[in-house]
Amino acid sequence: MRVIELSPACRGVARSSRAAAVTLVLAALSAGCTPGRAKDEERPIELLVPTDAETLDPRHATDAVALRTTRLLHAGLVRLDPSTLEPAPYLARSWRWVDDRTLSVELRGDVRFHSGAPFGARDVVATIRAFQSPEVGSRHARVVDAIGEVRADADDRVTVTLRRPHATLLTDLELPILRADEASSKPRPDGSLDGLGPFVIASREPGAIGLAPAKRGALPPPARAVTIRTVHDENARALRMHAGRADLVVNGFSPTLLPALESAPGLSVSARPGANLTYMLARCDRGPLADVRVRKALAIALDRARIARTLLAGRATAASTLLPPSHWAHTDAAPIPHDPDAARRALAEAGALPLRLTLLTSTDRLRGTIARQIAQDLAAVGVDLEVVPLELGTMLARLGAGDFELATLQMPEVTEPNVLHVFLHSSSVPPAGANRGRVRDADVDRLLEAGASERSPAARREIYAALERLVRDRALLVPLWHEDQVAVASARAAAFRPSAEGRWLDLAALR
Repeated sequence: MRVIELSPACRGVARSSRAAAVTLVLAALSAGCTPGRAKDEERPIELLVPTDAETLDPRHATDAVALRTTRLLHAGLVRLDPSTLEPAPYLARSWRWVDDRTLSVELRGDVRFHSGAPFGARDVVATIRAFQSPEVGSRHARVVDAIGEVRADADDRVTVTLRRPHATLLTDLELPILRADEASSKPRPDGSLDGLGPFVIASREPGAIGLAPAKRGALPPPARAVTIRTVHDENARALRMHAGRADLVVNGFSPTLLPALESAPGLSVSARPGANLTYMLARCDRGPLADVRVRKALAIALDRARIARTLLAGRATAASTLLPPSHWAHTDAAPIPHDPDAARRALAEAGALPLRLTLLTSTDRLRGTIARQIAQDLAAVGVDLEVVPLELGTMLARLGAGDFELATLQMPEVTEPNVLHVFLHSSSVPPAGANRGRVRDADVDRLLEAGASERSPAARREIYAALERLVRDRALLVPLWHEDQVAVASARAAAFRPSAEGRWLDLAALR
């Protein structure tokens, strides 16, 4: 296994593999080369993140830190079950379908905004209209695109009418509800919009967001305040956790570091299966990758199980389908075999050998190591693969322009199976969507459209199972693995559990 070199984190630690270096540093710290742990149990729970939130306005937040922070400040009509991701009541008390295009929602009467203003139907109506409004310019306008009308029938009841049958409406209603008089206001990147979530903004400075328990909102007041602190360097996050200056990191460490952190005094590691998908993407409308035999050969040449077991330290599950095993719409399928001999024969039969390809990946060191292992697997079947690491923005620009052959990517939150429409439907070829492989398949389109219009969960599960079989048979996307959601916590935050999509609402339950 290839090791990743690491700059020294403190004096006396020589360059070594990442896990070994951190182990030495933690041992040195345990011996007393840093101050002791903070003993003030009243201080906020400190959550470390690798990047700053771009904005704290939920209408415009798209990066992971911003999305997860705004969901602590705001609440939607529904929230997603932390394991299955099925919609569950939040600000809604209940709902019923009047017909295929009409949903009646009864609202809770025991909720007030942080300011004390009452929550009611007019807030829901104003919020949905604001998300739809071109003047507001929400980055989430497509979420409510299928809604034709929303009206308040009473203070505690709204009716939502769809333009067309749309199965994902309940999941879409997870969007944060704003106060009616603020819903269409100018952007508020400072997080000052009145909210219904368990926390309010107490302070904000470069690199740190202070959250105080909300006295009012959709959940009981949390017991602890929270500081969300940006620490870009992985080593610095590890040192801060060990020194007792921080309490929680979610998906912020390479898997090979986790054993050293788990053995450090006062720290624990917990994990749950993640609702995500890491996959290999092929530009499948031109060149040798337009041949399905070549794409299927690449799929079976990869030893995804070994990569999950070694480079990802067992914190991932080899994928046989697009939807993760914990998802409500998941259907079991046989593992994708690792069969280099069959892959080599298929490439020879397709007349594809010798074959030289490029693979785009991120500049993250772990992702680079994984890409090089993929190159070794493909070399064993006669494919010369050049790994090209790129910054995310550059990589996405090349993918959008179609300037690639292969790439490794991740869908970080597979909360609703209809998300596959964005990645596979022929109408979603860039710039209209993220169908970067240029898939144009009438059968795929038909199944995606059926899944988006059918409301029965059982029927939808069958539709998406058929879609996954088709995608696998034609190797339109090559599923690699589903990575765990992993939390490293101090004793003060040991009860925290991330949800399947990696969000942080469990912070509100810490005692």
